[in-house]
Amino acid sequence: MDVTAVITLLTHGSQLKRTARTGWVQRGVPNAEDVAAHSFGVVFTAMVLMQLIDEPFAAERVLAMAALHDLPEGLTTDIPSPAWRFLPDGVKTAVERRAMNEILDDVPFAADWMDLWEELHAGETAVARLVHDADKLDMFLQALIYEQQTGNRHLAEFWRKPFRFHFPQAQAIYDELRARRGSEEVKG
Repeated sequence: MDVTAVITLLTHGSQLKRTARTGWVQRGVPNAEDVAAHSFGVVFTAMVLMQLIDEPFAAERVLAMAALHDLPEGLTTDIPSPAWRFLPDGVKTAVERRAMNEILDDVPFAADWMDLWEELHAGETAVARLVHDADKLDMFLQALIYEQQTGNRHLAEFWRKPFRFHFPQAQAIYDELRARRGSEEVKG
């Protein structure tokens, strides 16, 4: 085992605790969550979804994929979705792939983790679709919480266009979040 490579990997993972979720910061959310907090939210949401969906999932794969999904942001930072429109097609994924390769350099399990990350980005398996749903659900839940806590109306853009999820259980949760937000707007 190359202890130096493992410590380097751990350091990259730790960097996520200091990497702000840029989209929240751009929208004026004070004390916005960092990428590590979001990653925990995705892991936790994936755990919940696995209990709700009547389909067998390899929990180890789901949770590992959820934990790894934003690891490249330890090097690339969090590039918010409004900025993606200015990037050439495929560039964000290509840059993140290079970052993943650098982060995993010389780690004996690099190929396994890279396979998980690639599977997520291909989005063709039930596991990848579940993690994608968990990622988006965590974001929408956080947007609603921030709106309720801060009254920040800059977050309304998250709700303008309805989102479609892969699994009906995730869709039902999202639909209820939208409904709760709508009832808050009527009250407020």
